[in-house]
Amino acid sequence: MARLALVAAVAVLALLAASKTASAAVSCSDVTSSVAPCLSYAMGTASSPSAACCNGVRSLNSRASSKGDRQAACACLKSMTGRLGGSGASMGNAASIPGKCGVTVGVPISPNVDCSKIN
Repeated sequence: MARLALVAAVAVLALLAASKTASAAVSCSDVTSSVAPCLSYAMGTASSPSAACCNGVRSLNSRASSKGDRQAACACLKSMTGRLGGSGASMGNAASIPGKCGVTVGVPISPNVDCSKIN
């Protein structure tokens, strides 16, 4: 479960900053379930993100529409990441998920992102 939360935190931080479409609020459980299929790639056991991973990332990106939604989700993810420590996830793999899924992001994918600066 800790690995899944790290994947969620890393992969989604940037996605939340980039979304511009209208949608409902995003909860921490939404974020986690959307990026759960990305775990194998982030852990280095798959050579690329799966279609389910990319679908989840795109879906989450489209649902995080307002600045408040993105900042709230970012804070949730950052908190999860801070509690995890080392879990074996590849930060490089996790950071590459948006690009490999064809999603453009506007902030670095990092557990050190300042969520208050996400627009």
